[in-house]
Amino acid sequence: MYAVEVRDHVMIAHSFKGALFGPAQALHGATFVIDAAFLAETLDENGVVIDIGRAHEALKEVLEPLNYKNLDEVPAFAGTNTTTEFLTRHIHDHLAKAAREDRLGRPGRDLGAIRVTISESHVARAWYEAAI
Repeated sequence: MYAVEVRDHVMIAHSFKGALFGPAQALHGATFVIDAAFLAETLDENGVVIDIGRAHEALKEVLEPLNYKNLDEVPAFAGTNTTTEFLTRHIHDHLAKAAREDRLGRPGRDLGAIRVTISESHVARAWYEAAI
């Protein structure tokens, strides 16, 4: 399996509902590092998985509405705990849509999967991987 991975980051604020989250129930900030890996069984006729520049642009596009935002105030997330795990799926789904729309420099049907990893810190991260 081949992979191309691009990286970006966002600075957000949010809070959680539920005793499980202890002090994180209060509004707090985070800087998340996001890695998006695009996987394929084969390389295309150019010898690549996808166009790295287009992949980076697609990642920037999905992150822009989140950056410097209080996620508690984002209408699409109303009533949702915006956990790291939840955000990996949210980002994945937008990148998969870009792939299905053939916006990554290669037909989306040629890709096997996308994995999105969010690092909360140097000691904790979560990821979501699924087929396109």
